[in-house]
Amino acid sequence: MKILLVSDEPDPSLWDYYQPGRLDEYDLILSAGDLEAEYLSFLVTMAHAPLLYVHGNHNTSYDVRPPEGCDCIEDRLVTVKGLRILGLGGSAVYSGGKHQYTERQMKRRIARLNHAVKKAGGVDIVLTHCPPKGFGDADDYAHRGFEAFLGMLDRWKPRAFVHGHVHMAYGIPRELRYGDTRIVNAWQRFVLTTDPETGDQFRRQEEASL
Repeated sequence: MKILLVSDEPDPSLWDYYQPGRLDEYDLILSAGDLEAEYLSFLVTMAHAPLLYVHGNHNTSYDVRPPEGCDCIEDRLVTVKGLRILGLGGSAVYSGGKHQYTERQMKRRIARLNHAVKKAGGVDIVLTHCPPKGFGDADDYAHRGFEAFLGMLDRWKPRAFVHGHVHMAYGIPRELRYGDTRIVNAWQRFVLTTDPETGDQFRRQEEASL
């Protein structure tokens, strides 16, 4: 199963310089937020694969005009081709805007999903916009990570934690590890490959260029 991860900035090779068939190889697309609705609608149309997304802190326009043909998984756990994926979008509060949360609010959101995770027998991918505190976040107030995510990782132990929000230009690593969980910054474009039927770990990575 080949999964395309996108976040924050369109990849020119998939937008400005798109060539027919370039998205045919993907089985699933995950958006970690802060991309225009038109871009996500384009990707899901060209790829002919499901596209799941969460909100970034700048995605207030989604409330009026959401991405067409895409599925929002905020505060939900869904299963796609045997892969259990949970969504928790938004960033830490920095201006009081929509899709911004305090630590307490995020802890409550996580707590409300405990039953769904238990019922599903676990979770494979957690899709967020904001990174965990100390693992891929930045020093400035707007880009700090959630401490609540660390407790969630300790408890659920997902195979992958996918986020956006912090651009690679900030000097943040593309990948980090937290225990058995692979933390991936989806900025612009990244690819994971896995086999949920055999339990193979995500084993392939591609940088954002074609």
